[in-house]
Amino acid sequence: MEAARTERPAGWPGAPLARTGLLLLSTWVLAGAEITWGAAGGPGRPAAPASRPPALPPLAPRAVASQWPEEQATARRGAALGHRPGPKLLFQPGGGEKRGKAGGTPAAGAWWGQGILASGKPGGAKRSRRAQPLSTLESGDAWATAPADGSRASRIVDKGLREEGKAPRTGGAAADELRLPSTSFALTGDSAHNQAMVHWSGHNSSVILILTKLYDFNLGSVTESSLWRSTDYGTTYEKLNDKVGLKTVLSYLYVNPTNKRKIMLLSDPEMESSILISSDEGATYQKYRLTFYIQSLLFHPKQEDWVLAYSLDQKLYSSMDFGRRWQLMHEHITPNRFYWSVAGLDKEADLVHMEVRTTDGYAHYLTCRIQECAETTRTGPFARSIDISSLVVQDEYIFIQVTTGGRASYYVSYRREAFAQIKLPKYSLPKDMHIISTDENQVFAAVQEWNQNDTYNLYISDIRGIYFTLAMENIKSSRGLMGNIIIELYEVAGIKGIFLANKKVDDQVKTYITYNKGRDWRLLQAPDVDLSGSPVHCLLPFCSLHLHLQISENPYSSGRISSKETAPGLVVATGNIGSELSYTDIGVFISSDGGNTWRQIFDEEYNVWFLDWGGALVAMKHTPLPVRHLWVSFDEGHSWDKYGFTSVPLFVDGALVEAGVETQIMTVFGHFSLRSEWQLVKVDYKSIFSWRCTKEDYQTWHLLNQGEPCVMGERKIFKKRKPGAQCALGRDYSGTVVSEPCVCADWDFECDYGYERHGESQCVPAFWYNPASPSKDCSLGQSYLNSTGYRRIVSNNCTDGLREKYTAKAQMCPGKAPRGLHVVTTDGRLVAEQGHNATFIILMEEGDLQRTNIQLDFGDGIAVSYANFSPVEDGIKHVYKSAGIFQVTAYAENNLGSDTAVLFLHVVCPVEHVHLRVPFVAIRNKEVNISAVVWPSQLGTLTYFWWFGNSTKPLITLESSISFTFPAEGSNTITVQVAAGNALIQDTKDIAVHEYFQSQLLSFSPNLDYHNPDIPEWRQDIGNVIKKALVKVTSVPEDQILVAVFPGLPTSAELFILPPKNLTERRKGNEEDLEQVVETVFNALNQNLVQFELKPGVQVVVYVTQLTLAPLVDSSAGHSSSAMLMLLSVVFVGLAVFLIYKFKRKIPWINIYAQVQHDKEQEMIGSVNQSENAPKITLSDFTEPEELLDKELDTRVIGGIATIANSESTKEIPNCTSV
Repeated sequence: MEAARTERPAGWPGAPLARTGLLLLSTWVLAGAEITWGAAGGPGRPAAPASRPPALPPLAPRAVASQWPEEQATARRGAALGHRPGPKLLFQPGGGEKRGKAGGTPAAGAWWGQGILASGKPGGAKRSRRAQPLSTLESGDAWATAPADGSRASRIVDKGLREEGKAPRTGGAAADELRLPSTSFALTGDSAHNQAMVHWSGHNSSVILILTKLYDFNLGSVTESSLWRSTDYGTTYEKLNDKVGLKTVLSYLYVNPTNKRKIMLLSDPEMESSILISSDEGATYQKYRLTFYIQSLLFHPKQEDWVLAYSLDQKLYSSMDFGRRWQLMHEHITPNRFYWSVAGLDKEADLVHMEVRTTDGYAHYLTCRIQECAETTRTGPFARSIDISSLVVQDEYIFIQVTTGGRASYYVSYRREAFAQIKLPKYSLPKDMHIISTDENQVFAAVQEWNQNDTYNLYISDIRGIYFTLAMENIKSSRGLMGNIIIELYEVAGIKGIFLANKKVDDQVKTYITYNKGRDWRLLQAPDVDLSGSPVHCLLPFCSLHLHLQISENPYSSGRISSKETAPGLVVATGNIGSELSYTDIGVFISSDGGNTWRQIFDEEYNVWFLDWGGALVAMKHTPLPVRHLWVSFDEGHSWDKYGFTSVPLFVDGALVEAGVETQIMTVFGHFSLRSEWQLVKVDYKSIFSWRCTKEDYQTWHLLNQGEPCVMGERKIFKKRKPGAQCALGRDYSGTVVSEPCVCADWDFECDYGYERHGESQCVPAFWYNPASPSKDCSLGQSYLNSTGYRRIVSNNCTDGLREKYTAKAQMCPGKAPRGLHVVTTDGRLVAEQGHNATFIILMEEGDLQRTNIQLDFGDGIAVSYANFSPVEDGIKHVYKSAGIFQVTAYAENNLGSDTAVLFLHVVCPVEHVHLRVPFVAIRNKEVNISAVVWPSQLGTLTYFWWFGNSTKPLITLESSISFTFPAEGSNTITVQVAAGNALIQDTKDIAVHEYFQSQLLSFSPNLDYHNPDIPEWRQDIGNVIKKALVKVTSVPEDQILVAVFPGLPTSAELFILPPKNLTERRKGNEEDLEQVVETVFNALNQNLVQFELKPGVQVVVYVTQLTLAPLVDSSAGHSSSAMLMLLSVVFVGLAVFLIYKFKRKIPWINIYAQVQHDKEQEMIGSVNQSENAPKITLSDFTEPEELLDKELDTRVIGGIATIANSESTKEIPNCTSV
């Protein structure tokens, strides 16, 4: 879930001019981002969010919320002329009245992962609805650049200069050129600087601060900076580098939103980590070293010295003395998810709401005071885990998101009450959600439902923000340059209840307007005439006026649409006339009556600003070419006067006009040429206002909705300046004269939750909604309000009339049996870990929560009971002490009935290791038994995935063993993966497949055991050494010998003698050849010819395993007779082996594998454990020789499995630790 933020938190670099005046500029404006011109010779690279912005891919010029495709093309053509703008000023939006409440980075907005994105209450002009995605990218600065295009140079220059000299085509006559008083100041010495940040506090302050800097895209850091200050509204500037330190490189400038005399400067972290503080509007500074790197600051909305700092390593710090001393509050804070307390709602002014990430991929909502944030003093208002980036604290509401079983649920707390689940229509099934606004005690939410891709549905809530109803379907959305979601919905400032929305209808986008908060919508009526006075033939609904509704987050550009609180009814927007919204043939349109009627004022792209509290309009052509004129209108755009504001054409980067609302001063930023200094042109409008407005200079107008005088239950009469009266309105101007309530009519009511509108006014229950079912909180003996299907629109002030008819009626709560009982885990998973808390949630669709007994049986012999649902709302915790599958049963009962719900929970231990037991060699077309040994052994239910050879699809079993037949000879790979809960581990082994082979057990002189560490690598190396020794002594080809050393002590191995490659067709001859190889090898072994040096002085002899594991020869004198007898035995055994092989007989400890027709299947030899964690078998664990012979007589036959190879399985493997 995300929420669209339309304002920025307090203290961000570049807060909106309407509030703090801290702004960043550029000719190419990136909505909600800083703008930079690249290094000399070409465009720079955008940078990601941080105190030191790293590089990002280049962006197109003028890539803004107010940018059209053809505008970008024009910018490219202009750049081709060699008139490419020089250094660019940076823009970075900040926050408005509500700033200081939401955590943020110096960037274009707050990011929501699969979470909620906060919005702010619009201050000044209402905002178009802008949201940013979650999930994955954090909010941050973006850096736009201008490309160079080498085409169409001279023609564009001539055309641009000619057109700039023309007055706009308006209804009034073009006047001779007039001049406005202006001064220009160049920031000398900063021509190489490619970024700048500007702060003009306004509010009767004449101070302007500008921070310019040179960002090196190769180094990814700021290498130079300059700080400038003006005390005369920008007429002159003083360079303050010596006051902040000549070697200090600054990266950001912050202004306290509560006391704008207090300034913070951050040094570039590549150079040092320090902060510079000023308490006199930047005249003097104190420098303080920091032990951390600041990524963003958040100032308290009331206490001017309280600041939160978010560091690059995701730690949150607090200061109560305006940054002089800092204290660590908490670690692992989610970016942009920390908020100051809200006055009147939180008990303590220094309370901080924050989202803390956990190691399991979730987060927790915590609150604590800035000086008392120890673990014992923190509280969790929501007991369960929440989704990352889903906490929003905004006005009276707190929003969180919890995903269970793949479905997101949204919760809201109204005025800090207990969290309640947000109720959308049952089958809306949202896959994305944005909180648009929380104005006027109501929540606007844009929901993208399961069947939508590029559109959203608009929902509005009741006062508590719980029950939502549909206001409009298929509102167009788009992606911003930072990946943020832009919802094309715009709230008109100055008059409540009026919204504009772009709706997608049959693949066409059309603009609609509502006067009652979305209950009724209609298309916009196109103007009657065009600019030339010719009639416009546009018939509804086939043709209408369509507007671009994205505002510019760059306060130096007016954007595509704007309105103002102090100028109710006046709306200026860019759009077109036709069957759908278009990016071609666009013009600028204006409405003076709140959107009822429209006029076209320009047929080209212009920025239009409100001057003198909205009493006058200022327009400047929107072009990348240099300009020297602007136009002023005193009659709401009916006529325009052209004024020159500079003698030399200026490449305009932006204009600061918001502060001029009070001072009647405008600052235009730009440069005269590619390499010129920054030029700041101060334009003074006081001379064009002839007098202070008096009562005779005003006229009244009535707000109507298609002739209906009642809008939002009120009849309003406004006043505005008479056309042509060039008087100044002043700060005490108010546009509203009369406001009186109306009698309630149908259009003052919307459908209540669970109801849908049929026809014009009738609200009927949706198919999924039972209107006779009271709330679960309704207990027998109590009363509840039974909806009539209608609810009065929030903030509607109508009285009497239909109000009584549509008001919900009080009824007694009926007793109801429990129905729709569900039991789930908090995380939606059906797997829990042994020894850890498993939390269960019991849900009930219908019933009496207060009079229903609850019992929960955990399935392990433990059960709990509760008298009602109150104690179980936050979940029931239980710890399982053993692994397995448990049937968890919930039982609800009251005097009217009962209901049961069952959940099967898999309790597992973490799997730590798996060992795949496979033979080294197997026979083609014969089944091979393969098994996996998992540690710890008692893990509950495990799932095994088996891959054989090159197969891409696994075989899946619940058993730890499997049989498989290999159809072809060669080397094959076997892989097993074991899944237990969220854990997945694997082991891989190789197996050689042949038509037939022979094998023999080997033993070694006892000195090898002393050096045996019993690890897989050592066994593999010893096997290779034995193999090389055999090849050297016998000259048998290397590919016909394979030696596998077994784990454990005493050290033993198995020798495999394989047939030659690619000779299996000559079966009989090959068998005879193999027997000759066997004879050669056995002769060498019996003569003690196979030896290897383990290390200097340690010689190891390899033997054929006999009836005894003792040495064949004892060299001591006292045992010469025994040695002689042993020697004779060896000779006898050697002769017996020779005779047996000659006559193809078999003795128990020699295995011959061949594909012949026997009653018993021929299968495989024993496997070798290659695990480091295999249990070590001591000499006492090893089978006695007599037992070994007996077992071999029973098992080492064709089709059997070697006991020695599997001896490790008799060693007990530790169980999962009991709790």
